[in-house]
Amino acid sequence: MKILAIETATDACSASLLVDGQSHTVFELAPRRHTQLILPQIDQVLSEAGMSIQSLDAIAFGRGPGAFTGLRIAAGVTQGLALAADIPAIAVSSLAAMAQYAYQEYQLEKCYVALDARMDQVYWGEYQVAYINKKGFAVLQGDEQVVSPDDVSASESTGFFGVGSGWKAYQEALYRKVAVETQQYLHNIHPSAEQVAQLAVLQYQADKLLAPEEVQPVYLRNKVAQTLIERGK
Repeated sequence: MKILAIETATDACSASLLVDGQSHTVFELAPRRHTQLILPQIDQVLSEAGMSIQSLDAIAFGRGPGAFTGLRIAAGVTQGLALAADIPAIAVSSLAAMAQYAYQEYQLEKCYVALDARMDQVYWGEYQVAYINKKGFAVLQGDEQVVSPDDVSASESTGFFGVGSGWKAYQEALYRKVAVETQQYLHNIHPSAEQVAQLAVLQYQADKLLAPEEVQPVYLRNKVAQTLIERGK
């Protein structure tokens, strides 16, 4: 299986090529430079593997939630490449990619992912690892949502860990609402294309594929900016 993945939902910009279980990944923290970086990153990972877009089985992208501009970049690039190569696309949650990274790097099997959504809200998702063919994959429990830190919902606290920038931005409110394990969190985790590609394998195997014209980001909310009055100006 050969899957190219891109992820631009946060300050991080990354591309990854997964070929028969082996990853070629380029990752950079680069706020507001995604449009300059993502195409060279794609060229780099393809070149490292000696492959072309036309030889891929699918293109996966971090569908969000996340920054409005970043999500549009990922969706637009994915749609253009998929159309040009006549291959399907796969949409993967950016929150799921964060939970997958937490599992792989820190062996965390239960995560409450909270990504700072600004406007006094977080993008929130509860994830638990499921094992499929002896490999662990972060699986969403319930629904992802954009919500005030005071209104997040959690099924339980035992064994869970906080992941994402929302835990630093709204630490007091989230601790008051969710008693995560020993009150610890990993705030400096960004979604990466490497985990997007890994999670895309499951969707490919389940035939959850998109035609290029069906590619679109997931914002979780329609309103993406505050007015001057709301910002107190």
